[in-house]
Amino acid sequence: MNDERNALTISLFSEILAADQMVRARLSKVLPKGMEISHFSVLNHLAGHSEERTPAQLAETFHVTRGAMTNTLSKLEWAGYVHIRPDWDDARRKLVAISTAGRQARDQAVGSITPVINQVVEKLGDKQVREALPLLRELRRQLGDSP
Repeated sequence: MNDERNALTISLFSEILAADQMVRARLSKVLPKGMEISHFSVLNHLAGHSEERTPAQLAETFHVTRGAMTNTLSKLEWAGYVHIRPDWDDARRKLVAISTAGRQARDQAVGSITPVINQVVEKLGDKQVREALPLLRELRRQLGDSP
């Protein structure tokens, strides 16, 4: 039974990793010039939150190192997509907010990736996608809880 479970586990994660790689490749092709998936992800997250976030909070949200998030934020700031300012209450911290240009870039990116995503959902069917979502959410939750 242990070998059977190992094979099942390997098959599950192999499919997830392959799907992730294919999604990233497809989305990278249609994102606006110069925008990376990590840039879009951060802009999309910030667009959905009215309050400023610290780089550390963003790194935790995206499960990346603070250095990786600092690199992404530097590129977004250079492009004018985010504002980074000192935290007036704690000079050691910075606060990040999406700019008007960042919202526009995020909206443009959503417009370019939506047809790609809709095409996949259309081929799978709404029912199948709805049935898959609880499993994927639980998988994400369990992976997020693990050390």
